[in-house]
Amino acid sequence: MSAPRLSVTTSDIMPSQADCVVIGGGIVGVCTAYWLASAGQKVALLEKGVIGGEQSSRNWGWCRQQNRDARELPLSTKSLDLWERMGAEIGDSLGFRRCGLLYLSNDDAEIEGWDDWGRFARGEGIDTRMLTAEEAATRGAATGQRWKGGVWSPTDGTADPARAAPLIAQAVEKLGGHVVQSCAARGIERSGGRVSAVVTERGTVRTSAVVVAGGAWAASFLHQIGIFFPQASARSSILSVAPGVMGLPDTLHTKSVTVTRRADGGYTLATSGRANLDPTPGAILGMRHFLPMFARRWRVLRPGGTQAWAAGFETRRCWALDQPTPMERTRILDPKPDATVIAQTLERARVLMPELRKAPVQAAWGGYIDSTPDGVPVIDADIGIPGLVLAAGLSGHGFGIGPGVGHLVADMVLGRSPITETAQYRLARLGHSQWGKVSDF
Repeated sequence: MSAPRLSVTTSDIMPSQADCVVIGGGIVGVCTAYWLASAGQKVALLEKGVIGGEQSSRNWGWCRQQNRDARELPLSTKSLDLWERMGAEIGDSLGFRRCGLLYLSNDDAEIEGWDDWGRFARGEGIDTRMLTAEEAATRGAATGQRWKGGVWSPTDGTADPARAAPLIAQAVEKLGGHVVQSCAARGIERSGGRVSAVVTERGTVRTSAVVVAGGAWAASFLHQIGIFFPQASARSSILSVAPGVMGLPDTLHTKSVTVTRRADGGYTLATSGRANLDPTPGAILGMRHFLPMFARRWRVLRPGGTQAWAAGFETRRCWALDQPTPMERTRILDPKPDATVIAQTLERARVLMPELRKAPVQAAWGGYIDSTPDGVPVIDADIGIPGLVLAAGLSGHGFGIGPGVGHLVADMVLGRSPITETAQYRLARLGHSQWGKVSDF
């Protein structure tokens, strides 16, 4: 069974015109559409498969400030507030809770790194608390182990990957927007040098603004119109166990495994840094851009297989707008998880917290995490074509900061004052060497 996800029915009406077309129905796309529709814009949200079908339903569900790169921290803080605001406006919490995030370790270097980050973050007003060995043992009592130390971030939390994006998409429709599933955007048309329409498999939508929030598909889409976006993806493998286990912390991250309570009462189990690198044309052609990241993270990457190449989401071939595209051949990226990683993750979790041995496996799945060369997203309205905005390369952080990214993109489309600074998210920065600039977290 793949990742649990709420299936929603949308109106499926294809408009002939829209103020803005948002391409991609993941968390960034639905949040962008939500904030635009809330501002009175006529929005069309296009998804080639199903809302939340890819990485937005396949992540841990963490919404954190803790250990964020300084370039992302302000957006992370804004996003936590926006999760609460959206839940109040929509009338559903979206599973968001400030339950706090717990990190435990017996590695002196890791603890020192958290401490260094904490000194910086507290200067930015973030509530992050280093734990003594005694405090760590108390908070990690379910492990039955002693710990040298840890971190507790009480204002961070989790949301529900299974329900958040679908419920926000439904809210977009209630605000007057159009949400169209099973409809791939094949390309854009221009008039006078700027965006004038989006060509889809079901017709053309006239518009003056387009947001590309296509996740792992973004680079191949932009390639069709001559825009280079260095992007590569790693395949993660995680699983969930069924509800029924009591007395465990809502969240716990250790070097060996991460455990997160799901909204249904079960737990998501994952091992940080055990991704598979499946070769693709995009990754090969953009290899030089990713050398700094590879040099920093090669120990946590494993050789992959041919799944990504076959799926076609990082193709660098050009397609015709009147013929089926790779997006129509692969509606949903649903790669097979690495069986070895799944087995090791399950065993590590059960060793860490023996109570988990009582919970049967609910599901296991794979997912593609798209990344930029520095591990920081691109959120930019100045990428070469007026009216075209890019919001992709979320580098494994997209779910937690999705509401903030969506709001920032809406600010750009509407010409409003942005909720955070934007210079660090510009596409142009990736035309330069990223040595020394790769995100640590």
